[in-house]
Amino acid sequence: MKNIFSAKKSLVFIGAIFILFIGIVIGSGMKRDNPVPNSDLIANVAEVAKEDVTENDNNIVVSESKADNGLVKVIRVIDGDTIEIEGGERVRYIGIDTPETVDPRKPVQCFGVEASRKNKELVDGKEVRLEKDITDKDKYGRSLRYVWVGETLINLELVKQGFANSYSYPPDIKYQDDFVKAEQEARDAKRGLWGATCQENINATTPIAVPSQTDTSASVSGSCVIKGNINSSGEMIYHLPGCSSYNVTKIDESRGERWFCSESEALTAGWRKALNCP
Repeated sequence: MKNIFSAKKSLVFIGAIFILFIGIVIGSGMKRDNPVPNSDLIANVAEVAKEDVTENDNNIVVSESKADNGLVKVIRVIDGDTIEIEGGERVRYIGIDTPETVDPRKPVQCFGVEASRKNKELVDGKEVRLEKDITDKDKYGRSLRYVWVGETLINLELVKQGFANSYSYPPDIKYQDDFVKAEQEARDAKRGLWGATCQENINATTPIAVPSQTDTSASVSGSCVIKGNINSSGEMIYHLPGCSSYNVTKIDESRGERWFCSESEALTAGWRKALNCP
């Protein structure tokens, strides 16, 4: 009887061991199908994830910083008052006008090449900050902006050095007083286009005024010397003798520009008086 009990006990023990073995085998299979990472693996994964997040955050900060600084690169200087920036956008300087060099309808004007060269020296290949006034674009699709390199307003610098004349018109007149003052200083010092060479050329090529047939009261005096100019934005502006831009303003009748014998005639025709006139 004792032997039978011992035999049964042995069988139970062997069965328990067998069941335990089967459980281990099944458990190992499940681990292969669904591996559970050990503590070192979990730590490594967490560290990599942390590095990725940090790197992404840094990229975002850098990108935002570049966008917030407001700087754009000048890739080409077109002439004395127009540039091209990254992306192909053209920018026309507000408040100034430089002698013509690229308009196929006009001859190259005195000091135009020098103005273009100076503009290139000041901004070409550099990062600039663009400041908008009121009007966004002119009729040619060019952005109208004040252009800054560091603390230097390039529009104003060109006027100061005699490479451009003041040419502000409403509503974009934020720095008009500065431009007019700078032009007067350049004129007094006979800098650039206000020097003897350009002034002699202007005096030699200024057309003789012809009385207009549309204003009989003015025709009596035989003096039609008011210049009706159309600027690069298509605005019609007249200049009187004594206005800051009078001597450098050219009249091209093929573009619709004309001479007037009186201010009333100019105003009736839709022209306005230049802001830099006294």
